[in-house]
Amino acid sequence: MPTNNSELQAQARIIIDEIAFIPFDRCLPLSRDFASIPARPGIYAIRHKTDGLLYIGKTKNLRSRFSSGHKAFLWAWLDKYNDEDVRIAVQPISHWKNPALLLELEGIILRATEPPYNVKIPAES
Repeated sequence: MPTNNSELQAQARIIIDEIAFIPFDRCLPLSRDFASIPARPGIYAIRHKTDGLLYIGKTKNLRSRFSSGHKAFLWAWLDKYNDEDVRIAVQPISHWKNPALLLELEGIILRATEPPYNVKIPAES
């Protein structure tokens, strides 16, 4: 995990490139059976075929994040899109030992991308 601001910015840029600019057809299909979603830690982006980034989040287990009742609100707004038009891009993160740094990393990514369904974007420190 990065230890200073420039390393954190560089890591954020790598993640943004992977989740925001990967071709849509290389993103994982997002369906309610969750079979295509990996059970690993990562930062993920819900992407729309033409509208681009919709939502960005981080989790210790992607499959659990989407299959838990906690994310029921996510499906409420996803239901208005056709399944073929919505996919998930994932950037695995292996270092979960420093929650403060991960929160800062997520904040940098959210400020840079401003996805419409992220209700609260953390302020810059």
